[in-house]
Amino acid sequence: MSSASDLLRWGSAELGSPPEARTLLAHATGVPVAGLLVLPSVDPAAEATYRTLVARRAAGEPVQYLTGVAHFRTVELAVGPGVFIPRPETEVLVGWALDCLAAVPGTPRVVELCAGSGAISKAIAVEHPGCEQWAVELSEEAVDFAAINLSRTDVVLTGGDMADAFPELNGTIDLVIANPPYIPLTAYEGVAKDVRENEPAIALFSGDDGLDAMRVVADVAARLLRPGGWVGAEHAEVQEESVVRVFTKGRRFLDVRDHRDLAGRPRYVTARLVG
Repeated sequence: MSSASDLLRWGSAELGSPPEARTLLAHATGVPVAGLLVLPSVDPAAEATYRTLVARRAAGEPVQYLTGVAHFRTVELAVGPGVFIPRPETEVLVGWALDCLAAVPGTPRVVELCAGSGAISKAIAVEHPGCEQWAVELSEEAVDFAAINLSRTDVVLTGGDMADAFPELNGTIDLVIANPPYIPLTAYEGVAKDVRENEPAIALFSGDDGLDAMRVVADVAARLLRPGGWVGAEHAEVQEESVVRVFTKGRRFLDVRDHRDLAGRPRYVTARLVG
């Protein structure tokens, strides 16, 4: 039997990433990453699984799809082919949302658009319990994952087009939040190959300027929010100015502001409905 250290050295060389090698070996053996340090040997079946996982990752499959798990803020999520993998950059948007909710008297009411895996809604449910929450996602495959991830929360999940979702909630919501598709179609070749060939295009691309879905987010937020309610949405770095124009057009929103992520890059826009 091979030692864990030998397999980690091999996997790290194959992938050029010791953290990914550790994650995959932990998944193959069922041992936590920290436990690999004291694992004397790996049985042949687990080693074979590990070598297969490394080969698949080297061919471009995302680590999260291989393990079936993604981590986002304080929560763990089920993910797989057909659902967008949540990114650390989105965690900053959720931090802003939690600050907003802390200032809402009574029971905050929250709607997530383009919910994907349900990462945002689950994080809010865990970190600010007691909200009334709704979420909508267009992709049937993604809805299946979101249903798993939100199964132990009180979030009301629906599948369908966000454009006409939740008409019964019009004018009553404190916060609308979204991580919509926002990559311009013209930037297709600039997207990492393993992303564009594995993650769902519906969650990545949104028209020639990348803002087709964002315009719908603005329209839906204007419909759902109570006067003075907030909307926050993630966007691409290059959309720092254009996304602000989406929310200032029509003078439906006040306090339109763009925000940067922890790396200092333009990342999300926030606005407050005129009240």
